[in-house]
Parts: sequence; C-alpha cells; structure tokens
Amino acid sequence: MRRPRGTAALLACGTALGLIQPCLALAQDAGAPVTQIDLDTVVIDGGTGGAVGPDATIVAGDTAVGSKTDTPILDVPAAVSVVTEEEMRQRGVDNLDEVLAYTAGVSSDIYGSDDRYDFYLIRGFYQSNYGTYRDGLPNRNWNFTGSRIEPYGAQRFEVLKGSTSTLFGLNGPGGLVNAISKRPQDQAFGEVYTSFGDGHIETGTDFGGPLTATGDWSYRMTAKWQDGNNGEDFTQDDRLYVAPALTWSPDAATSLTILGDYNKREGNTSHGIPFGSGIDPDTFLGESDYDAMDTEEFNIGWLFSHDFDNGLEVRSNARYTNLDLTYESVFPGSPLVSGSSSIARSSLGVYGKSESFLIDNQLQYDASLGLFDSRTLIGLDYSHYDITETRDDGTASPIDITKPSHCGRGCVVPYRQLIDNTEIEIVGLYAQEELTIDERWILTLGGRYDHVEQTNDYDYDYGGGFLSQGTDAVTDEAFTSRLGLTYKATDEVSLYANYSESFQPIGTSRAFLAAPAEPQEGTQYEVGAKYRPEAVDALFTLALFDLTQSNVTQWDPNFTAQYQLGEVNVRGVELEGKMALDDRMNLTLAYSYWDAEIEEDILGNAGNRPQLVPEHLASIWADYTIPGEGMFGDLTLGAGLRYFGPSFADDANTIDLDARTTVDAALTYKITDTATLQVNATNIFDKRTVAHVDTFSDTAYYNDGRTVRGTLRYTW
Repeated sequence: MRRPRGTAALLACGTALGLIQPCLALAQDAGAPVTQIDLDTVVIDGGTGGAVGPDATIVAGDTAVGSKTDTPILDVPAAVSVVTEEEMRQRGVDNLDEVLAYTAGVSSDIYGSDDRYDFYLIRGFYQSNYGTYRDGLPNRNWNFTGSRIEPYGAQRFEVLKGSTSTLFGLNGPGGLVNAISKRPQDQAFGEVYTSFGDGHIETGTDFGGPLTATGDWSYRMTAKWQDGNNGEDFTQDDRLYVAPALTWSPDAATSLTILGDYNKREGNTSHGIPFGSGIDPDTFLGESDYDAMDTEEFNIGWLFSHDFDNGLEVRSNARYTNLDLTYESVFPGSPLVSGSSSIARSSLGVYGKSESFLIDNQLQYDASLGLFDSRTLIGLDYSHYDITETRDDGTASPIDITKPSHCGRGCVVPYRQLIDNTEIEIVGLYAQEELTIDERWILTLGGRYDHVEQTNDYDYDYGGGFLSQGTDAVTDEAFTSRLGLTYKATDEVSLYANYSESFQPIGTSRAFLAAPAEPQEGTQYEVGAKYRPEAVDALFTLALFDLTQSNVTQWDPNFTAQYQLGEVNVRGVELEGKMALDDRMNLTLAYSYWDAEIEEDILGNAGNRPQLVPEHLASIWADYTIPGEGMFGDLTLGAGLRYFGPSFADDANTIDLDARTTVDAALTYKITDTATLQVNATNIFDKRTVAHVDTFSDTAYYNDGRTVRGTLRYTW
C-alpha cells in the first residue's frame, strides 16, 4: 500500500508548481520499496525521442516547434505541450479534437456536431484556419477548401502557445498545432490492428525498418481504412489513408526523407436542430442525398538536413499538396416561428480544388565563445496556393421538425452561383539568435518579414441575367518580432519571459468586408516556469499571459457584411503536468483560466466576452497497469474527466451556453507479449449539452454523445 500513498502525494502536489520540489521528496520516500531502482537512469534514457519523437512515454523532452531548432522544452521561452504517440494510443484518439482534448490552453470540439473541419481555440483565439501545421509547414484552409489531419499518420502533436509569426509567418495570436509525420526508424517494427464499434469498423497497419545491411536506406508504410459514422443517423466518417516514407542517410551528417500520403475522407457537414425546440438533438433536418463533406488529398514532400561538422547545418522542408473538395449541405435557413413546427431550409454546395507548394529553407550556425554559446538561425520560406471554388447557394423545401419527411436532391433549388479563382503567394524571411550565457541564461531574439500577395478573380451569377465580375489584387506585409529570456535556476527548473507578435491577413473572401481590409495583428506578454525532475519522468509547466489582437473580423447580426470589430484581449493562466510515474502509472493534468474581453467594437459588444470562450477549462487523465501473473496478462485501466466552463454563443452575450463535464475511460488487456485488446469509451455517461448556437438561423449544435470502440492489435 506504500506505492499508492506515494503516488497520491505526488498527484496532490503536482497541482501547484511552487510546491513540486518538496513534494517530490515525499513521493520518493513514500513510493519506493526498500530495494530501490535507479530512477535517474530511467528518466535520462526513457523520456525523450528527440525533437520529433517517437517518444518512449507520454512525456516529451525536446522539440523544434518553439525555435525551429532542436531544443529541450525546458529551455524554450514559451509554453509548449506535446501529445506523444503513447498518449494518443492510451486514449484511443480518432481525430484532432480528441488529440487536443487534454491539453492546457486548448479548447477543442468547440462546434459540437459540426464535423466539417478540425475546430479549436488556443488561449481563447480561433486558430483552426491558420494554426494547423504538418512537419513545420502550414496546413491551411482557404475559404471552404481544406482537409482534416489523420492522427494515425502522426508520431506526435506539438502545441506552441502564443504569438508565433516571427518563426512561422501568417498566424493568429493564440498559437499553433504541429503534427509530426511518422518517419522511418533504425530498427524493424510493425503492427496491424482492427477497431470496431456501433456503426464503425476500421483496420490499419504501420511497419518499417532498414532496407540495407548498412542502414543507409530505411522505409515506413502507414495505412488505414475506415467505414464509420459520427455517432448519429445520416452521418458518415469513411477514410482511406496510405502514407509511404523513405529515408536515405549515407552518413551521420546527412539525411533525406521523402514523405507521401493519400488521404481520402467521406464525411458529413454540420447537423443541428432549432435552439430551444426540445426535439431529439440527433434529429436530422437535412437531406442525406445532399449531405457531403468529401475530400481527396495527395501530398508529397521532403525533409533534408546536412551538418557540415563545423557548427554549420542546412535544412530544407517542402511539400506539394493537391486537394479536391465536395461540400453539400441542407440546413435550417431561419429561426423556427413560434407556434409552428415547420422550418425553412437553405442549401449550399461548394466544389473546390486547391494546389499548393510550400518550402522552408534554414541555415543554422552554432559557435562557442567562452561563457557564451551562440545558435544563429536564418530562414527563407515560400508558399504558393491556387484555389478554385464554385459555390451554389440555394433553398430546399421546408421540413416539419417533429415528423421529418425528406425529399432528396430534387428539392434543392440553387438561385446563385459564385466562382472564385484565388492565387496566393507568401514569402517570409526570418532570423533568430539564441544566446546562452554561462549555461544559465538563454536570450532569444527573433524577427521576420512577410510579404503576401492575393489575387481574386470572381464571377457571381445571380440569375435573371444579372452578372457580377471582377478582379481584386491585394498586398499585405509586416515585420514581426520576438524577445524571450530563459533562466535555468537549476538543471531541473527554468523561468522564462517573452514578448511576441502575430500577423494574420484577412483570408481570400473579402467581398463582404464593409471597409478596406487591414491585417489582424497580435501581441503577447508571457511569463512562466517549467520543472522537469531528474528522479521522475515528468514535465510541469506554469504560464501567465496577456494576449491582444486588433482588426478582428466579425459578421454583422444578419450576416450581410463583415466588420473588423476592433480589439480582443485574453489574459490567463495555464497549468499542465505530464507524468510517467513508473512503468505502471501515467497522469496528465491541465487547467486553463481565460479572462477574455472585447475591448473595442463598432457593433456595440465592447466589454462583452468573445463567443465560445469559457473562463475555466480543466482535465485529468490517469491510467494504471496491474501486472499479470501466470496465465493472465497485464491489465491497464484508464479514466479521464474534461470540464468546459460556461460561455456565450454570441459576442452580444445574449445566449448562455452551460458548462459541461464529460468522462472518458479505457481498458487494455495484454493477451500475449505481442497482442492486446483495448476498449475506449468517450463521454461514457452520454452527457449532451448545447456546444454552439448559430445565431443567424437559431440552430443549436450539441456535443458528441457516447462512443465505445474495441481494438485488437498485434505488434512485432
């Protein structure tokens, strides 16, 4: 019974960063048997897989997302969270919402049953269109044309919080999410699995290893097939994902990895019901024949690095993407009239195609001069996008919400077509200096210049012979800066502070702006502390921040015009702890406090809270392994709790959204050394609340209900 008491002591202490050091001593005294294992050795070798993974536990030690250089998280002057492959497997994640669900400073699944894209907030700011990256390169959505990331193709997800434009260019002030693709490994490995549940079946494989005896060539193949739904009738979540990878490394100084993937998804658009109607939240009011969120995507790219062995290293990352989108939806087009059960409906069809090429070239020089260690980074990145969207706006026959009768594609009547051809070219030049003084002080200075050119050729056909055509060509540019300071108080504890800026031009759709567009600009002030104990594989982060964004866009109440409403500020506190306490128990703790306010607004919302931004977010996940004995294998039990505080559905703060708490669980049984059976359940009590309300049509979207899935996995 001594081990549980020691574990409990550490968990209680982990909630306050300032008390961690004395509490750790208590955990060591109470939790270790008389014949102790050398825990220091376990931590040094088992807690990190380098800057990109793969990681041995749920705790990552190094990252490149905070500086574009291989750096211990302890040394980065910003808050960084990493969701490792081990953590994703324990929780059985299936999409980016679930990946981010237990991360401090992040609110995911913000639109509930709206499953079109990966929607999330970081530090209270919407980051979904600009804030998702793959291998350090943007994975942006332009207008409607975009895709969702396949978590099975990633070996870790990194979350860099705060303004990031100095390194990554166009982005909002909240931060970014960077997926690290699975890459070839030095040793042979493999797995096959199948998952099953209500309306869901999938199978996949991931294997690879050296191709030659010398190990200079290695490969990896990752694939997944899925036939599923989103937990409701008339929903779909079918996927086919194939990702080959090949690495050539002729010596220790040179590496070239080719990454490719084919990602086809057939899904559904947003499904909601009239707010306050009292009907079953899963009632389908669209048309199944005209309901699709289908994407077909092909990516090919490279990761190259060469170390000249004199302090100079060159790196190049690139990716070409070809994406096709079919988006069709019938949805409530106006609020439900009091006393009536019939509701008007609108339709929208979008057919998009996007081609893009992105490249980031970096030159790094390391030097040591007595008390000073210098790491200088210079980079040049380039992005080019060609996007074509054909949009059909229309209507559909009204429907009785109490006795829905569907009419198929025949009742969809388009009345307007918009064709938009967009070309975007982005050039960014950046430089960064990381100066370490006496091994204790790390000064980080950075600056970046971005030049963005957008050209829109549009053709609007309103019917009846009325035609509108034109070309818009706009240029945005900005210089952003960053200043960070880290103090290594001990080898285990660091204190940091930073100032950073963000730059986010208005996207491709500017036709509805009421005034000439101005780039959205953000500034952040942040201080924090990090603790990575030597005796336990763990990482604790405490951050306090003040973020402001100006020139923020917002639709008017009738959705007829867009305004840049002025200024939004979010001040907050984040606390996160990730602990692999031993080979049996893992624990993740996260808490976020957001004091958010619209400070300037021409629509009369100044002083209000921004929509969908709660004041409090909290989560905890723990799993414990009961060792097997004799004919019985190891049994791992896991459970998690997520709390999302009250918020508002609109900036006017007229619609309250209740707090919600959901409980998740997992059970894994080790059948043999190479075979496991795992069962994961999300929202096990099937708690349903309104997650979002579309104020234009008064449509409510509920959070996802209970999902239970089993997975049989074989590894070698």
